[in-house]
Amino acid sequence: MTETAQTDHPDQSGQTDSSRAAQRFGISLEDYLLPTHGRIQLVDQDGALLPTEDQGTTPGHEYPMPSDEELLEGYRHLVIGRRVNDQNYALVRQGRMAVYPSSHGQEASEVAAALCLEQRDWLFPTYRDTVAVLARGVEPLEVMASFRGTWHQGYDPHEHRTSVQSTPLTTQLLHAVGMAQAARLKGEDTVVLGMVGDGGTSEGDFHEALNFAAVFKLPVIFFIQNNKYAISVPLARQTAAPSLAHKAVGYGLAGERVDGNDLAALLAVLGRAVKLCREGGGPFLVEADTYRMQSHTNADDATRYREDDEVSQWAAQDPVPRMRTFLSERGVLTEELEQQISAQAEQVAAGLREAMSQEPVIDPLELFDHVYTVQTPQLAAQRELLAEELARAAQGSAQHQTGQEGQK
Repeated sequence: MTETAQTDHPDQSGQTDSSRAAQRFGISLEDYLLPTHGRIQLVDQDGALLPTEDQGTTPGHEYPMPSDEELLEGYRHLVIGRRVNDQNYALVRQGRMAVYPSSHGQEASEVAAALCLEQRDWLFPTYRDTVAVLARGVEPLEVMASFRGTWHQGYDPHEHRTSVQSTPLTTQLLHAVGMAQAARLKGEDTVVLGMVGDGGTSEGDFHEALNFAAVFKLPVIFFIQNNKYAISVPLARQTAAPSLAHKAVGYGLAGERVDGNDLAALLAVLGRAVKLCREGGGPFLVEADTYRMQSHTNADDATRYREDDEVSQWAAQDPVPRMRTFLSERGVLTEELEQQISAQAEQVAAGLREAMSQEPVIDPLELFDHVYTVQTPQLAAQRELLAEELARAAQGSAQHQTGQEGQK
């Protein structure tokens, strides 16, 4: 990446990277920054390829269909992700997990966010983006550690170049921007994708992240999963913008809106955004138009703030059967291959059930580890106090057991 691409300084003709990108696509800078009219969609909800004129494209916003191999790999992750979502929801009801924010219905957005990146790139997910983390290669049980409450996070972010799943709203976008800036200063060829929900766009951190990334022209993609509700607050009570993608132009970013249940369209849009970021044309904002089919978490009752008819309309746009139909009719997904993918998903679910049935070995003293590089005197004193209490409790338990055995 050249110094010009890194800083977006104008060249001798006074053009910036965004201007050059717009010129390359044969459109004005405004048309480059603004999202297409409507949204990008390649495959309709019934699994049929849309005619070019119905795909929502406009000049400079055309997207080729991903390869059959890419779509098949994406479909495999869709099926596994759906099975994991539903299995975890059941585990919560059984009391084996503390909480689980399901992305049932949003799996296409989750999978595309992971598959559009290369191994050298970084992903910054939210608490709902378990399927995206799995698609980055993290073991399922390692992902569930935080939801089970056995550890802060069960996987090494540096090994998978995937940050911890962020529970505080939108802080992960600031971390994503910081990672992109650090990678640039170190001369690394890294693209960063930060995930956020529609509710997160109402946070101040969202503004700060977009503004910093735009000013310094960082290789960051801000990927908004607009699932229509911030817990119970509908999108209409959060913004009056025509779309969340339109927020991009105010910061000098290019924005795009895509059908968040169309895996093909998502891979195409995010894939191009990654490519342009790598070439120095970032940052980007992509809004995925999707829907949260289940409650916010197991502690939420979605029937209190939305109607069944609304849910049914979105159920008809389910990304899993849509892609299954598309690939089957193209002859890419055979019955045998479908059975293999389903068996793999069941194997993952069975592994989770078995692992969650085992009582974890927990050391309470680990609460004090990894807080500071050098432990403070206050923490050391608290740790010593807890260690003494645990020792007394263990001694009392042993004496009680000895007494019971003596009575026999």
